[in-house]
Order: sequence, then structure tokens, then C-alpha cells
Amino acid sequence: MTIFRKAAGALAACLLAATAATAGDFSTFQSLGFSPDGKVYAFEEFGVQDGSGFPYSNVYFIDTAKDAYLSGTPIRVRIDDEAADIATVRAQSRDKAKALIETHKVLSNPGVLAAFNPMGEVGADRNRIEYLQYAVEPTPGGSFALALEDIPLALSDKCRDITPDGGKGFRLKLVKRDGETADTVVHKDTRIPDSRACPLSYQVSGALTFNPLDGDPVHVALVLVRSFGFEGADGRWIAVPFRP
Repeated sequence: MTIFRKAAGALAACLLAATAATAGDFSTFQSLGFSPDGKVYAFEEFGVQDGSGFPYSNVYFIDTAKDAYLSGTPIRVRIDDEAADIATVRAQSRDKAKALIETHKVLSNPGVLAAFNPMGEVGADRNRIEYLQYAVEPTPGGSFALALEDIPLALSDKCRDITPDGGKGFRLKLVKRDGETADTVVHKDTRIPDSRACPLSYQVSGALTFNPLDGDPVHVALVLVRSFGFEGADGRWIAVPFRP
């Protein structure tokens, strides 16, 4: 009986390893923070690429007023070696981002991770998320809610055979503001950026808030985009800043 259990355990481990070896790559999200005035937000995503097995780390700095990357960013680092440690590539990307991190003091202003709903939660609503602006109790004010919907867009030439159902962008609305019903578009794609590869679907997966001492609150919606990958769907992060 003991031998049988050991054999069954070994078989299960082999099957698990085989599954992992052919799985897509969903990157890990790590918020860095805001500049003191809320005009800049930074985050990191990192992981190991499917297919190649190469570790990578991308650091993003976003102008929250323009909803655009700061000049010279994102900072993308990949080590083309399957044996490389993910800690090494993260250290390299942080080193390249060091000047911007210090200039904008983002590590000193983490803000509030008000909601977070990554891909692994079973039964979660992928199209809606609701959260509170402040991390205190009793909480002042009401809740905020975001709703996401896919919108059809033109495909790039390279994606026509990969996603035959058509191109997908997304529209994001603020549907509740401080406890009251709202209907405000905070983001609407007009094209599919090449950086998204060939997107399959989107998920509103989180929200951050930051309250500058002198200025209006800044909110950031976190959108997880599933794109066509080498061994399955890959997941990457999009941060959408807005002022409610």
C-alpha cells in the first residue's frame, strides 16, 4: 500500500509539472506608489515567460493627468537564460528605475490598495469591482465602483489568424461615485497597442487610491489583459489613472 501511494504521488507530481510546463504566464503585480502630488504612479510586473522560460521585470511610470507613460518608460528587463533567478532580473529593473523612483519619491507614498481581485479567485466578477477610498474605520463617504466591457476594434495583421473572433479593446466606466450612481467613462480604447500582443479578454482586477495633501484624490484602476501566448493565455497589467 505504501509503495502504491508513493507511485501515485510521483505520478501526480509529474502531471502537475507537465501542466505547469505548458501553462501560460500571468505576471505578478507589485505596486510601487505615487509621487507626493499624485501626478505620477509607478508599478512593477514580473514573471517567467512561457515558452522561453526567461525571467522578466517591467517597471511602469504613469503621468496620472495625461494617462501616459513618462518619457523613457516602461523599463523592461529580461534575462535570456532559463537558469537565471527572478530576483536578479527584478534587481536589474529596479536599478534602471532607481533615478525615477527617487525623483518622484514613489516608495514614500504607497497609497491604498483598495481592492484586488487577481485571476485566481473563483467566482469573482471580472467586469465589475467596488471599493472604498480610505483605509480607515469608520470609513468616511460611500463606495466607488468600476465596470468594464470589451469593445470590438480592428486587428493588426499579425493577430488576424490568432484571434479570428476579432480584435478586442476595453471601455472602463465609473458607475458609482462616493455611494451615488454614476456613468462616467474613465478609459476607452481607440486602437489595440502592439504591447498587448493579441488580446483575448480583459478583467478589472483592482483599484488603488491616493490622497495628496494639496490636491484632489487620485484613483488607479487595475486591468488584467489576457493575451495569446506561446503555451496558453498570458496575463499582463494595465493601470488606468483617473480623478473621480
